[in-house]
Amino acid sequence: MTPTAAPSHPNVEALVERLAAVPGRQGRLRHLEVLPPRAAVPAEWPEWVAPDVREAFVRAGVAAPWRHQAAAADAAHAGQHVVLATGTASGKSLAYQLPALTAIRQRRGPRGERGAGVLYLAPTKALAHDQLASLAGLGLDVRLATHDGDSSWEERDWTRDFGEYVLTNPDMLHRSLLPSHARWAAFFASLRYVVIDECHHYRGVFGAHVAHVLRRLRRVCAAYGASPTFVLASATVAEPEVAARRLTGLDVMAVTADHSPRGRLALLLWEPPFTSHAGEHGAPVRRAASSETADLLADLVAEDVRTLAFVRSRRGAEQVALTAAELLAEVDPSLPGKVAAYRGGYLPEERRALEASLRAGELTGLAATNALELGIDISGLDAVLVAGFPGTRAALWQQLGRAGRGAQDALGILVARDDPLDTYLVTHPEALLGRPVEATVFDPGNPYVLGPHLCAAAQELPLTEAGLELFGPTAREVVDDLTAAGLLRKRPRGWFWTDRRRASDLADIRSAGGGQVQLVESGTGRVVGTVDGGSAHSAAHPGAVYVHRGETWLVESLDLEEHVAVMSLAEPSYSTTAREVTDIRVVAEREHVHWGGCRLSLGDVDVSHQVVSFLKRRQPGGEVLGEEPLDLPARSLRTTAVWWTVPPDLLDESGLAAADLPGAAHAAEHCSIGLLPLFATCDRWDIGGVSTALHADTGQLTVFVHDGHPGGAGFAARGYAAAAAWLRATREAIASCECEAGCPSCIQSPKCGNQNNPLDKPGAVALLDLLLSGAPAQ
Repeated sequence: MTPTAAPSHPNVEALVERLAAVPGRQGRLRHLEVLPPRAAVPAEWPEWVAPDVREAFVRAGVAAPWRHQAAAADAAHAGQHVVLATGTASGKSLAYQLPALTAIRQRRGPRGERGAGVLYLAPTKALAHDQLASLAGLGLDVRLATHDGDSSWEERDWTRDFGEYVLTNPDMLHRSLLPSHARWAAFFASLRYVVIDECHHYRGVFGAHVAHVLRRLRRVCAAYGASPTFVLASATVAEPEVAARRLTGLDVMAVTADHSPRGRLALLLWEPPFTSHAGEHGAPVRRAASSETADLLADLVAEDVRTLAFVRSRRGAEQVALTAAELLAEVDPSLPGKVAAYRGGYLPEERRALEASLRAGELTGLAATNALELGIDISGLDAVLVAGFPGTRAALWQQLGRAGRGAQDALGILVARDDPLDTYLVTHPEALLGRPVEATVFDPGNPYVLGPHLCAAAQELPLTEAGLELFGPTAREVVDDLTAAGLLRKRPRGWFWTDRRRASDLADIRSAGGGQVQLVESGTGRVVGTVDGGSAHSAAHPGAVYVHRGETWLVESLDLEEHVAVMSLAEPSYSTTAREVTDIRVVAEREHVHWGGCRLSLGDVDVSHQVVSFLKRRQPGGEVLGEEPLDLPARSLRTTAVWWTVPPDLLDESGLAAADLPGAAHAAEHCSIGLLPLFATCDRWDIGGVSTALHADTGQLTVFVHDGHPGGAGFAARGYAAAAAWLRATREAIASCECEAGCPSCIQSPKCGNQNNPLDKPGAVALLDLLLSGAPAQ
C-alpha cells in the first residue's frame, strides 16, 4: 500500500468550538480542560550500555534517552528492583530493554552459549507480540521468542533450550514454565531480569493470583542460584512502589518524573441529552453514549482528524463504526471507507492491516474495544473518543494517551453513559482532573487464592517453614488447613503435594469464580462460546435470551453438573432479565468506626444468591410481558464486605417514614456500588450489595457492599478506608441528578435482582445526610 501524506494536526480550540456549535448540541459540553504541554529533558546514554545495543536504538530513531528512561535503566542495571510509572508513550520499554539487551549481549558465551535470561510478562498475547516485533526490528543478535498458547511444540522446545529474551504471560508462567521448571533449569539459572509490563492490570483476584505466581517464580529461581532484578512498568498506577511491592514481595524503587515531550491535551467532558423515551418505572433515559460517539466520530473524520473511539463491547465497536460510516455517506460517498472497527477476535493479519491503514492515512477513524488500549503502537492520532467512563481513571488516561503522541496537540472526549459514575464525573470534573489514579487493590492473603498456589509451590519444590515467609503471614495457617484436608503431607524436609492432579490446575488465575460453562449449539454440538460459572445462573438459565457476537440465541437447558448450556439460534421479540433473591449474613466484624450514632464496619460475610425467575420484556419498548419461575439452586459466597447501620432512634428523629426506608436504603446501595470504582480499581460488576430496613444480624437499617469473589478482592476494604469521601460522592451524585424520582444516571442499576424496586431518591439523600452528619471531615 502507498502511504498518503499525513494530515496537518488540527487547531484543537477551533475544533472544540465546531463540535460544540452543531445545532441541537447546546449544553452537552459540560467541561473543557486544557492540559499544558511539557518540554522534553534528554539524558546521555549510560556508559554501561553495550555499543551495538546503543547503535541499534540510534538506527531506530532514538537519538538519546529521556532522563527518566536513563534513571530507571541505571537502577535496573545496578540490580535495584524498579517500577517506572510515567505517562503513555513516554518510552518505558527503552528503560528495561537497555539493561536486558546489554546483559544478554555481554554474557553470551564464546561458542554462542545462552547469555543472560530475560523474562517479559504481559497481560495479553497481543502486547507480547508487539514487543517481539519491536525488539526484532532492532536487528540485534538476541534469541527472542514468545511462549504462549499459540506457540507450537517445536517453538516451545526451542525457546526452552535456546531462548534468551522470552516473552510470555502470567498464565503460561503459572501453568507451563513453573510446573516444568526442571526442563527450564538452564533458563531459570540464567535469569537476570523479569519485566512486568502494564502492571496496573494486575488487580483484584487476578492481581492476587499473579502476586503468588511471582513468588513461586522467585522461589524456583533461587533453587537454581538466580536472583533476578524485577522491572515493572505502567502509565497509570497510584503509589507505584506500594503496588509493586505488593505484587512482587520486594522493595521496589519508583521512577515517576516524566521527561518525555507532550503537546497540549484539550479534554472535553460530554453528556448526551435526555431522550423523549421513558425507561424503567417511567424514569428518563439519556441518549446512548455509543450513538453520541458515532456522531462525534463522523464529525471528526469529516474534518480529516485522525480519531480513535474506544467502545466497551465488541458489538458496540462494530455498531459505532457502521453508524459513523452511514452518517459520512450522507456528506460524501468517498468518506465511509475512512472508518473501520477494531476489536478482539480479529485474526492477527486483520489487526495488522487495520493498524497499517491507520498509520498510512487510508483510515481516519477507528472504533475499537480496549484491545487497542495496551501498548499497540499507533502514533499520529489527533483525537480519542471514550464512549463511557472505562471504570477507572487509570484506564481513562491510558486510552486518552493514545492521542497526541510526541509533542503534537490532541483532543480527548469522554462521552458519559447513563450511569451514576459517568454522571457524577462530568458534573464534578474535580473528581477526575488533578487527582491521582486509583490505588491498585488486591489481597494476596485471600486464602481462596493463596491455598491453590501453596499447593502448586509444594509440587514444584517442597515447602519449608522458612520458605513460607515468602507467601505472607497467613501462609502457615493455610498450609495447616491444606494438610488437614489431605492435600499436603508434612515430612521432615517440609510439606509435599500428595494428590495425583497437577496442583497448578487448582488455580484459575483469571476466573471470576466458578468453572466455565460451555454454550453448545443444539443439534450440532458446536461450542459457541463460554460464560463464567458465576454468571451462568442469570445469563444462561433455561429460557434465557442470550446475545453472542451479534447473534440471538434461546437457551434450552442448563446442566450445572456438566457445565453445559444448550441453546439454539432464535429471533424472539423479547429480552429476558433474571430475578434474584440475595441474603447476607455477618460472619465476623474485623473493624469498625462510629459516625455519631451510626456505625461503619468491615468484615467477613456469607452471601447467598438464588435466581428464582425471569422476566420477558418486549423489544423494543421494554414492557414486561410475563414472569416465569426457575428451579435453580442457591449459591453461597464467603467474602469481604463494608457495611453501615443507622439505629432506629436516629431514623425516628430524622422524619423518614418507615414505609420509605427500604427504597431509601436500596437507592443508596445502588449508587454507592456505582461510585466505588472512583476509589478502588474495580468495575461495578466486581462488587455486589444488599440493603434492608432491618437486618437480622445488626438489628438496624443496614446497607452492605461486598466483593463478588470468594475471600474478597480488596475492593470492600478500600471502600471502608475511603468511606467518608466515597459516600459523600454517592450522596452528591443522587442529589445533583436532573431526574425527579430516580433514573439510570443515579439510583437505578443494570444488575439489580429486584428489578430496581423499591427505590426512593429523596429518601436516599435524607438517609445519607443522616449517616454523613457524623462522618469525619475530608
